[in-house]
Amino acid sequence: MTTDPAKTRNSELKGLASLFRARRGNVAIIVSLVIAVLVFLAGMGVDYTLATRRQDQINGFADAAALAAVTPNMMSQTSTQAQSAAQAMFLSQLATVPSVNYSAGNVTITATDTGNGTTVNRVITVSYTASSVNAFAAVLGMPSIPIAGSASAKSSLAPRIDFYMLLDTSPSMAIAATQADINTMVANTPSQGGCAFACHEYNPANDGLGNPGGEDNYTLARNLGVKLRIDNVNIATAALMNTAPTTAAENFTTYRAAIYTMDYSTSLLQGAGLTSNFSALATAAGTIQALEVYNQSCVTQTNCNNDQDSYLDQGLSYLYDLMPIPGTGGSSPDTPEEVLFIVTDGVNDEQFSGNRDMKPINTILTNPDMCTQIKAEGIRIAFLYLTYYPLPTNGFYNSNIAPFQPQIATEAQNCASTGLFFEVSTGGDITAAMQALFQKAVSTAHLTH
Repeated sequence: MTTDPAKTRNSELKGLASLFRARRGNVAIIVSLVIAVLVFLAGMGVDYTLATRRQDQINGFADAAALAAVTPNMMSQTSTQAQSAAQAMFLSQLATVPSVNYSAGNVTITATDTGNGTTVNRVITVSYTASSVNAFAAVLGMPSIPIAGSASAKSSLAPRIDFYMLLDTSPSMAIAATQADINTMVANTPSQGGCAFACHEYNPANDGLGNPGGEDNYTLARNLGVKLRIDNVNIATAALMNTAPTTAAENFTTYRAAIYTMDYSTSLLQGAGLTSNFSALATAAGTIQALEVYNQSCVTQTNCNNDQDSYLDQGLSYLYDLMPIPGTGGSSPDTPEEVLFIVTDGVNDEQFSGNRDMKPINTILTNPDMCTQIKAEGIRIAFLYLTYYPLPTNGFYNSNIAPFQPQIATEAQNCASTGLFFEVSTGGDITAAMQALFQKAVSTAHLTH
């Protein structure tokens, strides 16, 4: 039997067409499935992200509610009152979070007081469960995503604290305090190439400053009405000494302070030994000024050190040897807690191992560094860093400070205890910054989760 070639070819073509249509249909099915999966994943990603953000926000409210129950004022009330206050605060804030379902029964708050001699210790716990409403509920096949969290805080009656103030009075602290003052100093010191520092010298004759009447830059600044950074430190320290007793009274405790200055040496400011007489400390703080030297090269006529007058690491070592091992600040005979409160622009200029060494604070005396040793003793370090102002028009700065300028703030923050670092830029409010850092240091409440 013979086969018609034309019929055979038609049959083959029909078969191929049928196969192509089948494959095209399969591709369409696969694409549809892929699109469905992508839509599901996109929806899940969006809703999961929204749920996470809402949970983070609510966790922040839980933190705030827990801390509110252990403020000094709340510590004078009963644990039941503290619990009620925390619950009211948390529920009112929770109500502001959109697209979250919850009920008061899903919120659990407990406050427990225990006695320790004359001290009351309180632990507060806030926990919740809720659900975040999904934007792609139809796609995901679920109306919401469960969320939950908790926060705990503990506190006791505020401890007694001794503050050891370590204030940088080296010549670099005599820089003009604001950008406008810096511009004024630079404009009035052309023979020096424009100098923003009001160096305090009592025999500047050999320095060739070119100022009117042979005056030093400190006198020039005063005559020009320029305020210096050290002036602001003086004002801020005196203000803090005046407000510290009020804070102590509000916290039902006692604070003491001592004020030390550091430049080419570290010394107790006259009339500022460790005391709770803050009026006397405020008076002493009013005398703080930048180091006065013989001239640029000599501290005195017979003590010439090539202007190496910023022994900051030596200052850390001095206070480390001087400060006793702290206690917990509880009732007598327990010894007070201790805080080393440092105010500086953060740059060393020391004689070390026979060489002039200019580096960020806490990097010359190492292995281990002084800040680590101090904190290991249980002493907290509060660090107010006054930004070392870059002076690109100054040759000394470009050669000696600029290479490590980015490290200065980092090393200062590494020195500080957690949460006790504050930076103030040129022209910033040093008084407000010092007050804020002090308030952080005396805070006894802390989150424990």
